[in-house]
Amino acid sequence: MSNFTAVYINKLIKLLDSADTEAVNRIIELLDGLDPFENTVYFMGNGGSAATASHFATDLGVGLKLRGIKNFSVMCLSDNIPAVTAISNDVGYDNIFYAQLKNRLKKGDVLVAISASGNSPNIVKAAEYARSLGARIIGCTGFDGGKLRELSDISFHVQTEKGEYGLVEDMHMILDHIIYSYFVATKEGASTKYTLE
Repeated sequence: MSNFTAVYINKLIKLLDSADTEAVNRIIELLDGLDPFENTVYFMGNGGSAATASHFATDLGVGLKLRGIKNFSVMCLSDNIPAVTAISNDVGYDNIFYAQLKNRLKKGDVLVAISASGNSPNIVKAAEYARSLGARIIGCTGFDGGKLRELSDISFHVQTEKGEYGLVEDMHMILDHIIYSYFVATKEGASTKYTLE
């Protein structure tokens, strides 16, 4: 057991050491330039990536706002279970993200698509729709990146063996915390406590 733990940690350290910091910088620059009254950031993912999408949206949309740091307009497409199950039941699981974005997403918005394989049909369909409208796509992928990596304007890719979901999801969660922590650390006048004033 101890050997497995050490191997896993060493793999994660190597991935951290090889992380695409330029992609992280580009993501921060893109997000920092958004107008919350004009641009919305949409998050989506399946399974563990849905949890990451939800966490990411909460950090940017609630955590920064309550600390008086930055206001983002965000929506996590994985969070509305009634909508997800209705769309799945009525028109198929491949449409759960696309149907929520249709006639809502616009040019200038940002879609953060999180998928270890990069090939989930519902993720790819929504990303293709976003591209057709001129919305910007931040793709968070693993393994070989799949179709999502090709569709992304900014790709945060974690190169791993196929099936190493844990390591990929670890890195995607760390990406969220790097971005969140950047805004907390660099914005002047930021409060360290919650406020609604």
